[in-house]
Amino acid sequence: MRFMQRRFSPVAWSINSNIYEVNVRQYTPEGTFNAFANHLPRLKEMGIEILWFMPITPISKEKRQGTLGSYYACSDYKAINPEFGTLEDFQSLVKKAHDLGLKVIIDWVANHTGWDHVWTKSNPEFYKKDAEGKFYDTNNWHDVIDLNYYDHNMRAAMIDAMLFWVKECDIDGFRCDMCHLVPLDFWNRARVELDAIKPLFWLGETQDVPYLQVFDCLYGWRWMSATQKYFRQEITLGQLKDVLNHYTYDLPAGTFPMLFTSNHDENTWNGTEFEKYGDMAMPLAVFNFTWNAIPLMYTAQELPLHKRLPFFDKDEINWNGTPALESFYKTLLQLRKQHPALKAGEATIPQLLNTNDHERVLAFVRRSEGKELLVILNFSSQELTVQLPGAQLQGKFTNLFSQEQVTVNGSFSAQLKGWDYLVLTR
Repeated sequence: MRFMQRRFSPVAWSINSNIYEVNVRQYTPEGTFNAFANHLPRLKEMGIEILWFMPITPISKEKRQGTLGSYYACSDYKAINPEFGTLEDFQSLVKKAHDLGLKVIIDWVANHTGWDHVWTKSNPEFYKKDAEGKFYDTNNWHDVIDLNYYDHNMRAAMIDAMLFWVKECDIDGFRCDMCHLVPLDFWNRARVELDAIKPLFWLGETQDVPYLQVFDCLYGWRWMSATQKYFRQEITLGQLKDVLNHYTYDLPAGTFPMLFTSNHDENTWNGTEFEKYGDMAMPLAVFNFTWNAIPLMYTAQELPLHKRLPFFDKDEINWNGTPALESFYKTLLQLRKQHPALKAGEATIPQLLNTNDHERVLAFVRRSEGKELLVILNFSSQELTVQLPGAQLQGKFTNLFSQEQVTVNGSFSAQLKGWDYLVLTR
């Protein structure tokens, strides 16, 4: 049973989409919008639909971390980080993306600013202050200070700043940083005012279900954390399935988690997907692209990226040659668009299947319009013979990656190597 109703409907193009997070600083030797624009046709060809740009606003100099500072320590909500180029460069990039059919969302940091944000001089009342009247941050983040949401003029100024990017650059939505640190009623007002200009996609960095009254999508942190614990053999496959039931039955209708194996925080602070998951990274990627969710790819995961990108300094990515996993991700992205069973929604909720190894194999089927998608994941390092007891499925399927024909019936069995995966369609 769904216990909460959404106030807003997600913009139609977002429901069956995917997201690619862009780290402009590290993407190219130049680290600019113009240099990144050269990758747009390749990303379009791979099947990417939504580009999420990490904060594009200028970075505060006071208490800056590293040589270049954190993107999340903003010094002006209505300006461009000169490291990336100009406002005109970003406008041109958005137009090029739109011309290719891509959508653009930007990272929005509404809870705090850097220490020398323009508001600290023009409107110091916009900030929280301690007993001595000094700015401060409640989360022990060295380079930022908290905004005061009891000040309604500040709220109006924040919405005005968000409107700037919709009106001036024609962006398509926001990824809202740590949105649960900001009062929910602010986001309600912001969405009403901004969606009146243009229906937007609202991605909330949170796992607080009440915030889904406003946000179209929440972070799959719970799944990410559980899968890491599973890989370390701290929890069972049954406990992983409990997390999937949470996403299936505890979220408002029409709301889906964003699932990922990496993002900017994870890559920098906790390691690449291969550091965190080892060989489990690949079946997890298959899962993220075939479950009832919105999948996220981080910058250069298609290479793949085997190094941590520093947060406060330059460390460019080497794009020489064809990315080794580009075909892998393209195959999954094309499947998402072409197979009716992968349309997100109540009608295509995945059905978990019984297997002969309920401790190491995750299998599920999705159905729609007479079509079926069968996914079998070996969540272990052991080579296994997987069977589907009983008559759960019957028919002739096609192996997504090999294109071989496979008959599925009561006597079906598949030999899977450690951390292997099988995606069958019909």
